[in-house]
Amino acid sequence: MYADENVIKIKHEVLYEVAKYAFDGTLDEQRDYIPERLIPGPSPQFRCCIYKEREIIRQRIRLAEGKAPGEVDDGNIIQVISSACEDCPISRYVVTDNCQNCIGKACINACNFNAISIGRHRSHIDAAKCKECGKCAKACPYHAIADLKRPCKFNCPVNAITQDERGISVIDEKKCIRCGLCIHKCPFGAIGSKTHIVDVIKALQSDKLVYAILAPSTEGQFGTDITMRSWRNAMRLVGFTNFIEAGLGGDLTTQAEGDEWFEAYQEGKKKTTSCCPGFVNMIRKHYPELEEYVSTAVSPMCALSRLIKAKHPGAIVVFIGPCIAKKSEATEHNIEGNADYVLTYSEIRAIMKAKGVELQPSENDYQESSTYGKRFGNSGGVTSAVLQYMKEKDYDCDPKVCKANGAAECKKALLLLKAGKLPEDFIEGMACVGGCVGGPSAFKDQMISRKDREALIGKADERKITENLSNFDQSNFSMHRTEHSAEA
Repeated sequence: MYADENVIKIKHEVLYEVAKYAFDGTLDEQRDYIPERLIPGPSPQFRCCIYKEREIIRQRIRLAEGKAPGEVDDGNIIQVISSACEDCPISRYVVTDNCQNCIGKACINACNFNAISIGRHRSHIDAAKCKECGKCAKACPYHAIADLKRPCKFNCPVNAITQDERGISVIDEKKCIRCGLCIHKCPFGAIGSKTHIVDVIKALQSDKLVYAILAPSTEGQFGTDITMRSWRNAMRLVGFTNFIEAGLGGDLTTQAEGDEWFEAYQEGKKKTTSCCPGFVNMIRKHYPELEEYVSTAVSPMCALSRLIKAKHPGAIVVFIGPCIAKKSEATEHNIEGNADYVLTYSEIRAIMKAKGVELQPSENDYQESSTYGKRFGNSGGVTSAVLQYMKEKDYDCDPKVCKANGAAECKKALLLLKAGKLPEDFIEGMACVGGCVGGPSAFKDQMISRKDREALIGKADERKITENLSNFDQSNFSMHRTEHSAEA
């Protein structure tokens, strides 16, 4: 369950309103009226007053249009909605009712900043003076001082979140890896990501070919009745030219990384995977000296996009999945031929709702990838695919792979690599625990959807990776990042 469970409904309503008016071509005229329609009053739904709620809606609309919620845009896809963040407690350390107002005053004696004073019934911490050192909490014999860590700050794996003088959370763009973990950890719904909804709708209304590609982690998210065929049918009704499962891109990336890993193994070099943009962002921003170890193979999203664009020059490719960092890959990494836009499940469902389209149960008879490509969305899935490919190619090697599951394990593996103490030959890095199935915008928790996912993938045929790829012309595009300065 998400920490912002009760706020998700209003988030989705905003996305739907924006999508609806974007299709109608009346968004410019209707934009200013959406907040009042969603918050009619006279009583507020969540906050102190309807005017604050409407301001938050206004900022959400800006995010839905792909803009920063306020005047300042630092370029990050993940943004703080300041008007919503104002409700979060400012003081980290708070004296609770457990305080006995004792004579010893260990908390006061421990504080070096004169931030604690004697109250009538309990001690009081002055937030303006408190430096959040925590000495008072450790000193209290009754454990009466609570350490209230902001959920967003506590859950950020790279310490990219601080707060300004007003107590509003601030995301350091230079540290943020765009994993999106903070978004649903905020119980006030004060963090969101820019969307490509309006851009995608404009593309759908143009005369260009627009392809939808769906993350392999999707299977099982919507039950066993909703298959890849269900998605293909729905996307065509929405207006996409065609639909392809991104597991095919997983097979393409497997081939490129398998060849690269084998060459590195022969030369005694270590490598990391490159398909998780959150992991790649972590390396680039926090361990830049390790960037040479990152595989040059493009991600499955980019691989499939290049295959489509090689066959259909000028086509627009839209990736759909549970990943926020994919938005970063598409807009910030400057990789030639990559997907043009990225939508989360809630964003594509807002577009579908605006068009009156729903996912319908369908036969599980559409397959473009091997089962290994389908399992790219699970932690360890890339490793299994690459090892299988090496087996199919009769490569004489037995590499050891560190399967870093989640940001914490990624940091540990990268620190070992940096210190020259990594025992394994390669690192598979997944910023989200469980892999893409544990992405911040997943429709269902991975533990709940696991059984359905296994059931759907279990019905797929057992085609080999090399066999599957033999059906596609790969002669007109590269599977590696080009060495342009823009992509550095």
